Amino acid sequence: MTTQTSTVEQTTSTDGTTIAYERYGSGPVVALVGGAFCDRGALRDLAKSLSEEGFTGVTYDRRGRGHTGDTQPYAVQREIEDLTAVIEANRESGSPAYVFGVSSGGALVIEALAAGAPVDKGSAIEVPYRSQSWPPAPDDYIGTLERFEAAGDREGILRYFNHEVVGMPDEMVDGMVGTPMWEPMLAMTYTLKYDGLCLGGDEQGLPTETLAKVSVPFLAVCSSGTAMPWLHDSAQVLADALPQARAVELPGAFHEVPAPVLAPALAEFYRS
Repeated sequence: MTTQTSTVEQTTSTDGTTIAYERYGSGPVVALVGGAFCDRGALRDLAKSLSEEGFTGVTYDRRGRGHTGDTQPYAVQREIEDLTAVIEANRESGSPAYVFGVSSGGALVIEALAAGAPVDKGSAIEVPYRSQSWPPAPDDYIGTLERFEAAGDREGILRYFNHEVVGMPDEMVDGMVGTPMWEPMLAMTYTLKYDGLCLGGDEQGLPTETLAKVSVPFLAVCSSGTAMPWLHDSAQVLADALPQARAVELPGAFHEVPAPVLAPALAEFYRS
Protein backbone atom coordinates (compact mmCIF):
# COMPACT_ATOMS: atom_id res chain seq x y z
CA MET A 1 0.00 0.00 0.00
CA THR A 2 1.27 3.43 -0.91
CA THR A 3 2.15 5.73 1.97
CA GLN A 4 -0.19 8.69 1.90
CA THR A 5 -0.01 12.08 3.55
CA SER A 6 -2.45 14.95 3.62
CA THR A 7 -2.32 18.52 4.79
CA VAL A 8 -5.09 19.94 6.93
CA GLU A 9 -7.54 21.83 4.73
CA GLN A 10 -10.44 24.07 5.69
CA THR A 11 -13.92 24.92 4.53
CA THR A 12 -16.56 27.22 6.00
CA SER A 13 -19.96 26.19 7.28
CA THR A 14 -23.17 28.17 6.80
CA ASP A 15 -22.80 30.06 10.08
CA GLY A 16 -19.17 30.99 9.36
CA THR A 17 -17.57 28.22 11.42
CA THR A 18 -14.23 26.97 10.06
CA ILE A 19 -14.22 23.20 9.52
CA ALA A 20 -10.87 21.37 9.33
CA TYR A 21 -10.50 18.21 7.28
CA GLU A 22 -8.02 15.87 5.60
CA ARG A 23 -8.54 14.35 2.16
CA TYR A 24 -7.02 11.19 0.71
CA GLY A 25 -7.23 9.79 -2.81
CA SER A 26 -9.53 10.69 -5.68
CA GLY A 27 -12.93 9.62 -6.91
CA PRO A 28 -16.37 9.85 -5.30
CA VAL A 29 -16.33 11.43 -1.84
CA VAL A 30 -16.83 9.42 1.32
CA ALA A 31 -17.17 11.76 4.31
CA LEU A 32 -16.33 10.11 7.63
CA VAL A 33 -18.18 11.26 10.74
CA GLY A 34 -16.58 10.49 14.09
CA GLY A 35 -18.43 9.58 17.26
CA ALA A 36 -17.82 10.65 20.85
CA PHE A 37 -14.22 11.70 21.53
CA CYS A 38 -13.24 11.27 17.86
CA ASP A 39 -11.32 13.94 16.00
CA ARG A 40 -10.29 13.64 12.36
CA GLY A 41 -7.28 11.50 13.28
CA ALA A 42 -9.50 8.71 14.59
CA LEU A 43 -10.72 7.93 11.06
CA ARG A 44 -7.55 8.72 9.13
CA ASP A 45 -6.73 5.05 8.48
CA LEU A 46 -10.21 4.44 7.09
CA ALA A 47 -9.93 7.49 4.83
CA LYS A 48 -6.63 6.14 3.49
CA SER A 49 -8.06 2.65 2.98
CA LEU A 50 -11.04 4.07 1.09
CA SER A 51 -8.63 5.95 -1.17
CA GLU A 52 -7.10 2.59 -2.11
CA GLU A 53 -10.61 1.51 -3.15
CA GLY A 54 -10.97 4.39 -5.59
CA PHE A 55 -12.71 6.94 -3.37
CA THR A 56 -11.81 10.30 -1.87
CA GLY A 57 -11.74 9.55 1.84
CA VAL A 58 -12.38 12.69 3.89
CA THR A 59 -12.06 12.79 7.66
CA TYR A 60 -12.91 16.00 9.48
CA ASP A 61 -12.99 17.56 12.92
CA ARG A 62 -16.58 17.90 14.01
CA ARG A 63 -17.71 21.14 15.64
CA GLY A 64 -15.74 21.93 18.79
CA ARG A 65 -12.97 19.40 18.10
CA GLY A 66 -9.41 19.66 16.86
CA HIS A 67 -8.96 22.60 14.50
CA THR A 68 -12.68 23.19 13.87
CA GLY A 69 -14.52 26.11 15.45
CA ASP A 70 -17.45 25.94 17.86
CA THR A 71 -19.80 28.82 17.10
CA GLN A 72 -22.61 28.99 19.65
CA PRO A 73 -25.42 28.27 20.25
CA TYR A 74 -25.11 24.63 19.26
CA ALA A 75 -27.80 22.94 17.16
CA VAL A 76 -27.84 19.60 15.35
CA GLN A 77 -28.76 21.52 12.19
CA ARG A 78 -25.42 23.35 12.38
CA GLU A 79 -23.61 19.99 12.35
CA ILE A 80 -25.64 18.93 9.33
CA GLU A 81 -24.48 22.13 7.63
CA ASP A 82 -20.88 21.35 8.62
CA LEU A 83 -21.08 17.89 7.07
CA THR A 84 -22.67 19.32 3.93
CA ALA A 85 -19.88 21.90 3.65
CA VAL A 86 -17.25 19.15 3.87
CA ILE A 87 -18.99 17.13 1.16
CA GLU A 88 -19.40 20.09 -1.18
CA ALA A 89 -15.78 21.17 -0.70
CA ASN A 90 -14.55 17.79 -1.91
CA ARG A 91 -16.99 16.42 -4.46
CA GLU A 92 -16.64 16.98 -8.19
CA SER A 93 -19.65 18.34 -10.04
CA GLY A 94 -22.08 15.52 -10.80
CA SER A 95 -20.14 12.98 -8.73
CA PRO A 96 -21.93 10.93 -6.05
CA ALA A 97 -21.19 11.38 -2.37
CA TYR A 98 -21.36 8.91 0.50
CA VAL A 99 -21.12 9.13 4.28
CA PHE A 100 -20.06 6.77 7.05
CA GLY A 101 -20.63 7.42 10.75
CA VAL A 102 -19.08 5.83 13.82
CA SER A 103 -21.39 5.21 16.78
CA SER A 104 -23.06 8.51 17.73
CA GLY A 105 -21.56 9.98 14.56
CA GLY A 106 -23.94 7.63 12.79
CA ALA A 107 -26.83 9.43 14.47
CA LEU A 108 -25.59 12.67 12.89
CA VAL A 109 -25.48 10.86 9.54
CA ILE A 110 -29.12 9.79 10.03
CA GLU A 111 -30.16 13.35 10.91
CA ALA A 112 -28.36 14.68 7.83
CA LEU A 113 -29.92 12.12 5.49
CA ALA A 114 -33.39 12.80 6.87
CA ALA A 115 -32.82 16.52 6.32
CA GLY A 116 -31.95 15.96 2.66
CA ALA A 117 -28.16 16.36 2.75
CA PRO A 118 -26.52 15.81 -0.68
CA VAL A 119 -25.68 12.16 -0.10
CA ASP A 120 -26.35 9.16 -2.35
CA LYS A 121 -25.84 6.38 0.22
CA GLY A 122 -25.29 6.33 3.97
CA SER A 123 -23.66 3.90 6.36
CA ALA A 124 -22.68 3.62 10.01
CA ILE A 125 -21.35 1.23 12.62
CA GLU A 126 -23.36 0.45 15.76
CA VAL A 127 -25.39 3.62 16.23
CA PRO A 128 -26.30 3.48 19.95
CA TYR A 129 -30.01 4.26 19.82
CA ARG A 130 -31.51 2.74 22.95
CA SER A 131 -33.97 0.05 21.92
CA GLN A 132 -35.99 -2.01 24.40
CA SER A 133 -33.11 -4.44 24.91
CA TRP A 134 -30.77 -1.72 26.17
CA PRO A 135 -30.05 -0.87 29.80
CA PRO A 136 -31.94 2.26 30.92
CA ALA A 137 -30.49 5.64 29.99
CA PRO A 138 -28.87 7.72 32.76
CA ASP A 139 -31.24 10.16 34.44
CA ASP A 140 -31.12 13.73 33.10
CA TYR A 141 -28.18 12.95 30.82
CA ILE A 142 -27.91 16.26 28.95
CA GLY A 143 -28.58 18.30 32.09
CA THR A 144 -25.85 16.43 33.95
CA LEU A 145 -23.33 17.15 31.19
CA GLU A 146 -24.33 20.81 31.22
CA ARG A 147 -23.82 21.06 34.99
CA PHE A 148 -20.33 19.58 34.69
CA GLU A 149 -19.60 22.03 31.88
CA ALA A 150 -20.89 25.01 33.88
CA ALA A 151 -18.51 24.01 36.68
CA GLY A 152 -15.60 23.69 34.23
CA ASP A 153 -15.21 20.04 35.25
CA ARG A 154 -13.96 18.28 32.12
CA GLU A 155 -12.64 15.30 34.06
CA GLY A 156 -16.04 14.93 35.71
CA ILE A 157 -17.66 14.64 32.28
CA LEU A 158 -15.12 12.07 31.16
CA ARG A 159 -15.56 9.96 34.28
CA TYR A 160 -19.35 10.26 34.23
CA PHE A 161 -19.58 9.16 30.60
CA ASN A 162 -17.24 6.22 30.92
CA HIS A 163 -18.76 5.02 34.18
CA GLU A 164 -22.50 5.71 33.72
CA VAL A 165 -22.88 5.37 29.94
CA VAL A 166 -20.13 2.98 28.84
CA GLY A 167 -20.20 0.97 32.06
CA MET A 168 -16.46 1.15 32.65
CA PRO A 169 -15.40 0.53 36.28
CA ASP A 170 -13.65 3.38 38.09
CA GLU A 171 -10.31 1.58 38.15
CA MET A 172 -10.31 1.33 34.36
CA VAL A 173 -10.96 5.05 34.08
CA ASP A 174 -8.15 5.67 36.58
CA GLY A 175 -5.88 3.64 34.32
CA MET A 176 -6.50 6.09 31.47
CA VAL A 177 -5.12 9.06 33.43
CA GLY A 178 -1.72 10.11 32.11
CA THR A 179 -1.96 8.01 28.94
CA PRO A 180 -1.61 9.69 25.51
CA MET A 181 -5.40 9.52 25.05
CA TRP A 182 -6.30 11.34 28.29
CA GLU A 183 -5.59 14.98 27.41
CA PRO A 184 -7.12 14.80 23.90
CA MET A 185 -10.25 13.27 25.39
CA LEU A 186 -10.43 15.98 28.04
CA ALA A 187 -10.22 18.60 25.29
CA MET A 188 -13.32 17.14 23.61
CA THR A 189 -15.49 16.62 26.68
CA TYR A 190 -17.84 19.55 26.04
CA THR A 191 -18.74 18.08 22.64
CA LEU A 192 -20.12 14.95 24.33
CA LYS A 193 -23.38 16.87 24.75
CA TYR A 194 -23.47 17.35 20.98
CA ASP A 195 -23.37 13.58 20.45
CA GLY A 196 -26.17 13.17 22.95
CA LEU A 197 -28.31 15.72 21.15
CA CYS A 198 -27.68 14.02 17.80
CA LEU A 199 -28.97 10.84 19.42
CA GLY A 200 -32.12 12.62 20.58
CA GLY A 201 -31.28 14.01 24.01
CA ASP A 202 -31.92 12.17 27.27
CA GLU A 203 -33.75 9.01 26.20
CA GLN A 204 -31.91 8.41 22.90
CA GLY A 205 -34.54 6.00 21.61
CA LEU A 206 -34.98 4.92 18.01
CA PRO A 207 -36.18 8.06 16.13
CA THR A 208 -38.78 6.35 13.94
CA GLU A 209 -40.16 9.55 12.40
CA THR A 210 -36.67 10.72 11.44
CA LEU A 211 -35.70 7.31 10.08
CA ALA A 212 -38.81 7.25 7.88
CA LYS A 213 -37.51 10.38 6.10
CA VAL A 214 -34.25 8.71 4.99
CA SER A 215 -34.75 8.07 1.29
CA VAL A 216 -31.32 6.72 0.30
CA PRO A 217 -29.89 3.19 0.72
CA PHE A 218 -28.14 2.55 4.03
CA LEU A 219 -25.68 -0.05 5.30
CA ALA A 220 -25.72 -0.73 9.04
CA VAL A 221 -22.50 -2.38 10.22
CA CYS A 222 -21.75 -4.27 13.41
CA SER A 223 -18.54 -5.86 14.65
CA SER A 224 -18.14 -9.52 15.55
CA GLY A 225 -16.12 -8.39 18.56
CA THR A 226 -18.90 -6.33 20.16
CA ALA A 227 -19.90 -8.65 22.99
CA MET A 228 -22.75 -6.50 24.33
CA PRO A 229 -25.75 -7.91 22.44
CA TRP A 230 -27.79 -4.70 22.60
CA LEU A 231 -24.97 -2.75 20.93
CA HIS A 232 -24.06 -5.47 18.44
CA ASP A 233 -27.71 -5.96 17.46
CA SER A 234 -28.30 -2.22 17.07
CA ALA A 235 -27.22 -2.53 13.42
CA GLN A 236 -30.07 -4.91 12.61
CA VAL A 237 -32.54 -2.84 14.64
CA LEU A 238 -31.54 0.24 12.64
CA ALA A 239 -31.68 -1.59 9.31
CA ASP A 240 -35.16 -2.88 10.10
CA ALA A 241 -36.38 0.65 10.88
CA LEU A 242 -35.00 2.33 7.75
CA PRO A 243 -36.88 2.28 4.42
CA GLN A 244 -33.92 0.99 2.36
CA ALA A 245 -31.30 -0.69 4.51
CA ARG A 246 -29.51 -3.89 5.36
CA ALA A 247 -27.22 -4.95 8.17
CA VAL A 248 -23.88 -6.71 7.94
CA GLU A 249 -21.51 -8.13 10.56
CA LEU A 250 -17.79 -7.73 9.89
CA PRO A 251 -14.85 -9.22 11.82
CA GLY A 252 -13.47 -6.78 14.35
CA ALA A 253 -12.95 -5.81 17.97
CA PHE A 254 -15.33 -4.13 20.40
CA HIS A 255 -17.33 -1.39 18.63
CA GLU A 256 -14.72 -1.26 15.86
CA VAL A 257 -13.83 -2.89 12.53
CA PRO A 258 -10.26 -2.46 11.19
CA ALA A 259 -9.96 -0.12 8.22
CA PRO A 260 -8.57 -2.81 5.85
CA VAL A 261 -11.68 -4.91 6.54
CA LEU A 262 -14.23 -2.11 6.66
CA ALA A 263 -13.15 -0.13 3.57
CA PRO A 264 -13.73 -2.93 1.01
CA ALA A 265 -17.17 -3.67 2.47
CA LEU A 266 -18.15 -0.02 2.30
CA ALA A 267 -16.73 0.31 -1.21
CA GLU A 268 -18.77 -2.65 -2.42
CA PHE A 269 -21.94 -1.12 -0.96
CA TYR A 270 -21.29 2.31 -2.45
CA ARG A 271 -20.65 0.83 -5.89
CA SER A 272 -23.69 -1.45 -5.87
